[in-house]
Amino acid sequence: MTGNNQHTTSPAARANVFPWPPVLFVAAVIAAWGMGSYWPLSWPGTNDLAARIIGLGFGVAGVALIASAIITLMRAKTTVMPHGASEHLVTSGPFKRFRNPIYLGEVLLLLSAAEISKNIWFVVAAAAFAVLVTQLQILSEERHLSAKFGAAYDAYRSHSRRWI
Repeated sequence: MTGNNQHTTSPAARANVFPWPPVLFVAAVIAAWGMGSYWPLSWPGTNDLAARIIGLGFGVAGVALIASAIITLMRAKTTVMPHGASEHLVTSGPFKRFRNPIYLGEVLLLLSAAEISKNIWFVVAAAAFAVLVTQLQILSEERHLSAKFGAAYDAYRSHSRRWI
């Protein structure tokens, strides 16, 4: 997410030592696709143009949010990898409103996949991803950033949302 000016690789200098978010995202896609293939459930939504537009809109919003967040992190010269050492506290771009825009974008992509494929398991996967990424990554990121940036991070956290 965001970070400091230290160039250290010790685990204490970063939020996590394992890249949970991309692993969890890929696992969610595989699990949803697999469950849909082997244990399909009927789609509870409608199959009309409006529903498809909303589903595609979630996908477009997810890609835009992820791309914007990555560009913002790169411009700030900090890591985009969740297990990397942060270089700066980033509070601009999509981070101005959301503390975790990449993870939010990934949830939107899973929800888009649900509507496009009519596979309800992608909705389940989106919820599971959100819970697991919060527990395995976001909480440690928040502790790390609070310890590293103190009052600046606390002020940022007070006016930005973890999710939506």
